[in-house]
Amino acid sequence: MKIGFIGSGIVAQTLGSGFLKHGHDVIIGSRNPDKLIDWKSKNPSGSTGTFEEAAAADLIVLAVKGPAASHALRLAGAANLAGKTIIDASNPVQDVPPDHGVLTLFTNSTNSLMELLQSEFPSALFVKAFNTVGAASMVNPDFNGIKPTMFICGNDDAAKKSVTAILDTFGWEAADMGTAIAARAIEPLCVLWCIPGFLHNQWTHAFKLLTRD
Repeated sequence: MKIGFIGSGIVAQTLGSGFLKHGHDVIIGSRNPDKLIDWKSKNPSGSTGTFEEAAAADLIVLAVKGPAASHALRLAGAANLAGKTIIDASNPVQDVPPDHGVLTLFTNSTNSLMELLQSEFPSALFVKAFNTVGAASMVNPDFNGIKPTMFICGNDDAAKKSVTAILDTFGWEAADMGTAIAARAIEPLCVLWCIPGFLHNQWTHAFKLLTRD
């Protein structure tokens, strides 16, 4: 597939390199192409462009800060998003310092960022993923042979199946939590994930869902 990234920070660059590693074509969209000079030198088979050009890909990854997510998708063009699976790696984190390691969200228990985006772009197929782990562990992480769990959700089963296949290739176990409303629970997990980092400078952990028969 051709994978288009809306966003050009460390998450987009890490996942972009991962998709290239696994045989996909990649275009990273940015409003500041200079940010990608180093990435492009290390990934010569990848390409860069505008958000609109990135959104013309087969599958889209939204990798921007939460407050900028809606605006970035509007720049990409609603028509370009229609019918496309969009991996939503964004989180609704406010741009304020953490309080004792705890980030502040601009959503609450009755809404989520992904639901807001799904409402604004109803023809897009959003799937929440890659928002509960740091970039260093996103692609084929090594946890002593144990597959970490990536919680996903979304309204379209076929889109979630596509994302599940990607996660399996990237060394993850997908746990489907249901429709977009589950993002109300998944997005706050980023707050929990960040606490060991802010308090103890530990940024290489991941979640694991354990079950009993």
